[in-house]
Amino acid sequence: MMFRFNEDHREVFLVRAMCSVMTINAGGHYTWRSKPESARARANRALVENIRCVHANSRRRYGSPRVHASLRAEGTRVGQNRVAQLICTHGIQAHRGRSFRKTTDSNHTFLPAPNLLARQFASAVVPNQI
Repeated sequence: MMFRFNEDHREVFLVRAMCSVMTINAGGHYTWRSKPESARARANRALVENIRCVHANSRRRYGSPRVHASLRAEGTRVGQNRVAQLICTHGIQAHRGRSFRKTTDSNHTFLPAPNLLARQFASAVVPNQI
């Protein structure tokens, strides 16, 4: 994770300076950089693209269980925990609909206020007169 940060900010800061601030070995950064990407990381990258596609096709409503079911229906062999972990890691979230909230109670015994003005607004010359 720290090596990835160093690699992403290499143009802005010196690698050795970033490594000394983070108290990591600069040689470790260069060794990490020379290693090829693992097969699992490549598979995860491809799987995240599939997850994003399924998530977008569901109008961003599906969470990890439904995304997992959709991927399985497409023929992708993947575990539910792996899908959940990748969704969490990449910040993919399902949008929830708003819940209905009833704000008016029309079943009450209170009578409406009497209409004292009867739409004759000119009769009220001074505030709090009527």
